[in-house]
Amino acid sequence: MSFLDHALRVLPLLLEGLKLSIMVTVISAIIGIFLGLFLGLGRLSKNSIIKWLASVYVNFIRGTPLLVQLLIIYAGIPQIFMFITNQPSPMSPIVAAIAACSLNSAAYVAEIFRAGIQSIDNGQIEAARSLGLTKNQAMAQVILPQAFRRIIPPLGNELITLLKETSILSAIGLEEMMRKGQLYVANTFQPFPVYITVALCYFVIVLIISKGLSLLERRLRISVED
Repeated sequence: MSFLDHALRVLPLLLEGLKLSIMVTVISAIIGIFLGLFLGLGRLSKNSIIKWLASVYVNFIRGTPLLVQLLIIYAGIPQIFMFITNQPSPMSPIVAAIAACSLNSAAYVAEIFRAGIQSIDNGQIEAARSLGLTKNQAMAQVILPQAFRRIIPPLGNELITLLKETSILSAIGLEEMMRKGQLYVANTFQPFPVYITVALCYFVIVLIISKGLSLLERRLRISVED
């Protein structure tokens, strides 16, 4: 069989695995953004305990590989639960994948939010306070909307990184796109056409995401100017 034949045969399998990759990415990104917002605010908190806890979490997650975090959640947490309850408690691979990717992404999103908030002039908070807004109201109604427009590019980069990192989920048995390719290679011993096709699939998806984010950023910029 030729290069093209193998590429066309493996493509439907890869697209099936891609559905799982996208599902994990989208769910994890949504959870990661919400957690990251609170962690980012925690990093800026004047409460030393909250600031310290948020900093420890962010630094630990950013300082350890996602694969290690994935295995801790998938294999380590059930072991701890069994030690406490003396009953087996296997964790679903998909739950472990979403949990690990969400917690990992949250640490990076926290730094993105922190940088975005700090990029806004402090005078705007003072102006909002002078109009009678509380500090929390000023943050929610004045600072965060402006910060969000500025952090769309780095948030987009984090989304793309998260999608590519789903390729390690095969370590816990999930048949995402990369795993589908590996299984095909194991049966055909044709790694080159398969992995080139995998790379092209990732490239096309990343290109679509990048174009979509660029369009969103452009529209937000136009709405602000208007």
